[in-house]
Amino acid sequence: MPWLGRVFLATFALTLAIPAGALTLGAGVLLDPAFRETLGRLGLVGLFAGLTDLAQGLPPDMAAMAALAFVQALGLLLILPPVLSALLGETLGLRSFVWYGGTAGTLMALLPWLARGGPPPNTAAAGVEARLSALLLVTGATSGFVYWLIAGRSAGSRSPR
Repeated sequence: MPWLGRVFLATFALTLAIPAGALTLGAGVLLDPAFRETLGRLGLVGLFAGLTDLAQGLPPDMAAMAALAFVQALGLLLILPPVLSALLGETLGLRSFVWYGGTAGTLMALLPWLARGGPPPNTAAAGVEARLSALLLVTGATSGFVYWLIAGRSAGSRSPR
């Protein structure tokens, strides 16, 4: 039955680690001038395009589908790396904060590259991609570190009988 306590502790740790990563990502996007400017431009363009589409009589379910796809991508980006690092760390009984932070950060930084299948084709996009990867690395490391603080330090420990 001690594994049931570990499952509850790991679930609780992940429910705190994932929002910590989301807050880190949001703060990083808002604090970086280039990302903040791009987000502002895309937000206004998306708003104006959505209003134009609605004015032309297009159904709003296209906007809902785009929003759903964005939420799914963001969920995959923020949830998958900490969950994978937690599963592997708990299975192997690892207690190192380097494992949890490093694995979650590396996985999160590599997800855009893995989804595309390699590095960006031109050098102008490579600089932006490197900044995004650095931001994702910090985001994943934050979520992995929060998980380690709550549940990872006691992973693999055996209680005396």
